[in-house]
Amino acid sequence: MKSDANARALSEESPFYRRWVQRVADLDDGNILRVAFFALLAGTASVLFVDFRELTASEGAALAVPMQPILPPFNPDGPADGANPQVTTSPELLEQPLEIALGTGGELKLTGSIDVGSADRFAAEIAARGEYVQTVVLDSPGGSVMDALAIGSLIHDNGLATKVAAGSLCASSCPIIFASGAERIASAEAAVGVHQIYAAALSGDQQDALRVAGTAMSGAQSTTAEIITHLTKTGVDPALWLHALETPPDRLYYFTPEEMTRLKLVTEFVEN
Repeated sequence: MKSDANARALSEESPFYRRWVQRVADLDDGNILRVAFFALLAGTASVLFVDFRELTASEGAALAVPMQPILPPFNPDGPADGANPQVTTSPELLEQPLEIALGTGGELKLTGSIDVGSADRFAAEIAARGEYVQTVVLDSPGGSVMDALAIGSLIHDNGLATKVAAGSLCASSCPIIFASGAERIASAEAAVGVHQIYAAALSGDQQDALRVAGTAMSGAQSTTAEIITHLTKTGVDPALWLHALETPPDRLYYFTPEEMTRLKLVTEFVEN
């Protein structure tokens, strides 16, 4: 029989911690384990929340910007007979922000990493000297996917050719630009490769970890849809991007000349 004191302890007016202790005591072993699990999960989420707050405060906003590995290795999990071309451009040059330089013979050379803002600089160059440009020559490890899409759209709209020479690299988001050419010229010795999109920096606002992770996933999916739409518009087989989806961001899937022909990525092979 409950005493008056016990009745008061279990009443709605009793201290919260006493009611909580009593409810825990009423649980069976299975429910206790479930409570412990969810408590651990909540604790982990709170730690991730703090980590993401610190990450987003320092990184700034750049959704769907991929990692920029310089000369990443051949993917050992890919096909045994896959391409593993040699790149002769120095890593130091490829690490630099994208340099846009007008050369001879109507060639506009894009060398280095596709940093955020590259598309604006490219558009300004086309506006200023576009009448001289016939071919966009690429040597880049990739970078900002959105900038690559914008550059590619401008190339497509202006009917320019694209080119990757022997010993040059066109990787990550760079093949999006290469695929945009009215003519797509490459050497059989060029290194053309893709990998998964990676959100290097998420958002600058102070949101919880689950929303940030969800935004990254949503952004990657939306960007993939844009890439496939763009490839279809330029006449390149969108199956090309399946290799990107299957390849981790710290690896590259290099295309063989046969694959580049079959996927309609290259319209003409040249010696250099």
